[in-house]
Amino acid sequence: MNIIERYVQQILEGSTPDKPLWNIEKIHQGKVNGWNYIDGCMMIALLNLHEITGRNIYFDFAEKFLDYYVLDDGSMRGYQEEDYNLDNLCEGRPLFDVYAATGKEKYRLAIEKLYGQVQRQPRTQEGNFWHKAIYPNQVWLDGLYMAQVFYTRYTTQFEDCAHYPDILNQFRTVRARMYDPATGLYRHGWDSSGQAFWCEPDGRSKNPWLRSLGWFSAALIDVTSQLAPGHEEMVGELTGIARELAGSLVKYVDEKAGMLWQVPDQPGREGNYPETSGSAMAAYFFLKGARTGILDASYAPVGAKIFENICKTYLTEVDGKLNLGGICLVAGLGPENNRRRDGSYEYYISEPVVENDAKGLAPFLMCYTELLRSGQDLSFLDQ
Repeated sequence: MNIIERYVQQILEGSTPDKPLWNIEKIHQGKVNGWNYIDGCMMIALLNLHEITGRNIYFDFAEKFLDYYVLDDGSMRGYQEEDYNLDNLCEGRPLFDVYAATGKEKYRLAIEKLYGQVQRQPRTQEGNFWHKAIYPNQVWLDGLYMAQVFYTRYTTQFEDCAHYPDILNQFRTVRARMYDPATGLYRHGWDSSGQAFWCEPDGRSKNPWLRSLGWFSAALIDVTSQLAPGHEEMVGELTGIARELAGSLVKYVDEKAGMLWQVPDQPGREGNYPETSGSAMAAYFFLKGARTGILDASYAPVGAKIFENICKTYLTEVDGKLNLGGICLVAGLGPENNRRRDGSYEYYISEPVVENDAKGLAPFLMCYTELLRSGQDLSFLDQ
């Protein structure tokens, strides 16, 4: 068993559905755990591990975890549709897989409840989902990962791809409104109404933020790779956006650190640092994109090297306890009563940096599974 699988085993052995070790936000807040995207990311990673390794420990843990949160009528502990929080759709993704494997009707009912949110989610005048009810008219890059991958899978599986045009339009709008030609990157957020305290005159937030770019890049690759045959025009358009982003993002991989920085276009600036979660998502983007042919094959070794450098920099072992560090705990824009979250450089570097949070751990494991799929040399993990 290599160091990665020892690390995952350690995390799982110390976690229960109501108290997972990887949900550092809930631990810090002292709150009862409920339906949330952080756990969703971890379940996605565990199911990926099960698929590629065949080890039942990963599937069994994920199914037990989801079984606890999904009640017999399909309702979910801590979930309220009226929050219209796109983040909550992320944990719906693994439900498709556990439903297919177990046949438990409650998982299908939960999928339908979450899709009801998709159908009723408030939208900007351009047709994009609001990020949350508390963020009216706002689109965050994070939301493309949280919502569009679930939306794509549902409409592909149950609606004969009927809503592909809507999904494509939301990506198009993000490219048109949030892309910054000066850097080749995307700003973290955009307010369609131009009313948010944090937005510039064009509605965009002030800076790119690495993890939001990671969410967006992973959304592009996951949505494009699961489109049904016969939709070549949509595949081509999303592939074009993905390739453009890859060509820009690769330029921000720091030559010395071998990772990307928390505020990616300002490497080396005081307070900035190579950040694990966004770097891992970028690596996943490069690796899966190369494997599926969405990106050029030359991106695979770039992704592999980023993963290796995350391991060298932030995966540590002390007295037999493994930890993954360098993870920004959380970052956002507003709301109005939290003006500290203003999208400035100073804000992004002020958020806590933690270990073992699934916002870093899950994409790190997603990279690992991509490396396993592609047969990359992982001998450096045998310790």
